[in-house]
Amino acid sequence: MVSMKDISKACGVSVATVSKALNDHSDIGEETKQHIREVARQMGYSPNSSARALKTNKTHGIGVLFVDDARSGLTHDYFASVLDSFKRMAEKCGYDITFINSSKNRKDRMTYLEHSRYRGFDGVAIACIDFDDPEVSELVQSNIPVVTIDYIYDNHIAVLSDNAGGMHELMEYVCRQGHKRIAYIHGAASNVTTKRLASFYRTAEEFGLEIPDEYVREAPYRNTDKSYRVTEELLDLKEPPTCILYPDDYAAVGGMNAIRERNLRIPEDISVAGYDGIPLGKHLQPQLTTVQQDTEQIGVAAARELISLIERPKSTLIEQVTIPGHLIEGKSVANLQSSETGRKRKRT
Repeated sequence: MVSMKDISKACGVSVATVSKALNDHSDIGEETKQHIREVARQMGYSPNSSARALKTNKTHGIGVLFVDDARSGLTHDYFASVLDSFKRMAEKCGYDITFINSSKNRKDRMTYLEHSRYRGFDGVAIACIDFDDPEVSELVQSNIPVVTIDYIYDNHIAVLSDNAGGMHELMEYVCRQGHKRIAYIHGAASNVTTKRLASFYRTAEEFGLEIPDEYVREAPYRNTDKSYRVTEELLDLKEPPTCILYPDDYAAVGGMNAIRERNLRIPEDISVAGYDGIPLGKHLQPQLTTVQQDTEQIGVAAARELISLIERPKSTLIEQVTIPGHLIEGKSVANLQSSETGRKRKRT
């Protein structure tokens, strides 16, 4: 195995100079750094991570705690994209990513905190989990730097998609299209659901709309079967909605199937809209109206904030970073105002 002593001999410099060059210290010239690094590369030098950890008191390892209720894992469109950008940003900064064991079926399993300490993580990112779980709270309250995604703990950094803003933009668009009977199938109880639901009602108030309780239903996120059944219930109402909002694009597929099985047309007979902006929505017929969350920037911001907390704990601001999304109008929400105008013209 090639050592720094071997490199120092090959370059004719001290071991200390080699160490400074490989660790990008500023007190040696750039030309010398590049020369030493090139020689180290040619000799096949690879730093010993254990030795580096002992010296710097850092492993350059980050843990990721991620468990969604549907157990869809990294097939979860939204979080898979967020974690992919998180991973790329962290690796760019020299950190390795490891998932924390979340299975609670094993008798010999460690708690989330125990696992994090066993692995020596410099920090942990937490996304899509039961944030009320005592094990999660124990990890968050420990001395390990933590950043949460789409959930807020007091005195901790959180990176959030602008769920309230996204729902406001979606509802505003639907209302301006002339819809007054708008139903909302929201996801299970969570911080995300609470913000979207409050924004849904608040925007309805802005447009002077009364939302009947029977128009607001619950279905798990990404559950096409439940969304299918709840859509049937809405269609069976004496006065069904003209537009149905779904908790996510994936769930919207189940609702669209229920609508079509009744020989109803989208959006001519009933309008629909999703949330998330996953690639699937762009390929549906008609193209799904939805809110695209900026998963790239959410992941990048989470990695950047966590690494800053790890490397500069005293100067890093403890803040909530909100990442806005944007509306994709699609073709699944009808313009009832233009339809009404057309009918009036025919009557005259």
